[in-house]
Parts: sequence; structure tokens; C-alpha cells
Amino acid sequence: MSLDQITAAAIEIADAEGLAGVRMSSVAARLDVSTMALYGYVGGKDDLLTAMADAATPEPPEPGGVPWREYLTTWTRANHDVLTNHSWLLSSSPTIPPTGPRALRWLDRVLTALDGTGLDAGEGINIATTLSGYARSSAALALGLRGPVDEAASPGPAGYAETLAEVLDDRGHPALFAAVHAGAFGQAEQWVDDADFTFGLDLLLDGIQALITRRERGR
Repeated sequence: MSLDQITAAAIEIADAEGLAGVRMSSVAARLDVSTMALYGYVGGKDDLLTAMADAATPEPPEPGGVPWREYLTTWTRANHDVLTNHSWLLSSSPTIPPTGPRALRWLDRVLTALDGTGLDAGEGINIATTLSGYARSSAALALGLRGPVDEAASPGPAGYAETLAEVLDDRGHPALFAAVHAGAFGQAEQWVDDADFTFGLDLLLDGIQALITRRERGR
């Protein structure tokens, strides 16, 4: 065996059953080995989950000299796609910083793309964190409206706005009540289409541009 084989087997289980299905015993059974045999390659489930997260993450897109805004758009979309392709990644804690070599390369490429903008390294880290958080929340919303994410229950794509219309009142939630009854939510599918993803991403990128402009004026 190899760590790559063990990790691949664990990812297959997670893709099919969610993280709840990933146990040292279930991975061993898929590989037709004893559970104890796995411990020669991985220290335990936590270590296995770390290896899985890194293995499921492809190499980041390369900046290739493109403008920072174009690159960060591509980077965030790719981040979003990774999460929708492996929804079990959303069940892992978002507070754990990247530790695997591929995950760290994603962070590295954001800093590379921002080089020359006048922002410092700390600001670059914060930008990467903000964009990855947006990719994560957008992916969770998209998957949640299509069906359950891992073990979590979901209202599904058809009934959320209708449910809000039934339970909200104009005293406790006056602004939201008015928005729902004005059709602000539209069809549930519209919340997760490309235009809505781009709208939110552009808000963040506009903020980064404003920060860069302030730094330039300060100099």
C-alpha cells in the first residue's frame, strides 16, 4: 500500500457517503486490509482527513502574469468548484488553516498575484481568507439548495422563499417581509447561478481595488 492509495480510497467513500462514512475500518475494508495495517501509513483519522483534503484539492491556477483581478476571479471560481465537486470538504472546520502542500500553494498564488499592488503580506493573507470564505459559503448555498450537504438537512430548491412568505410577519422582520413579498428572492435556482456568484465576487474585488487605490494615494 501507499498513502496515496489509502487517501484515494477514503476520498471515494467521502464522495459517496460523506465524512460520516470515513472510518479507519471502512477505508481498510475498501482496500481489503486490516484496520491496523493503515496505521503504518497514517497516524489516525485526523491525519487521514488532512491528507484527504489536500489530495482532493487540485493544483491552483497559475497567475501567469495576468492582472490581479482576473486571476483572483479565476482562483475563487476554481476554489468554489473544488468544494462543489467534493461537498464533504464543507464539513471540515473552516477555522483550520491550510496545512497540506497543495492548499498552501493556493495561498501562495494569491500572494504572487497581488505582488506589485502595494498591499502588504498580511493584507494578502486576509484577501485570500476572505475569497476562500466566499467560495465556501457560495458552494454551501448551491449544494444546500440542490439537496443535503453531507448529513445536514436542507429545505431544497423549491420551497425556501415560499416558506419565508408563510412564517415571516411585518412586525418582527419588516424589511425582509417586504423583500420576500416583492419577489426579491426570485426563483431559488437564481440564487446560485453564475450571475449571482459574479455579483458577490465583484463586490469583494471592488473592495480590494479600493484598498489598493487608498494605498497608492497614501504613497
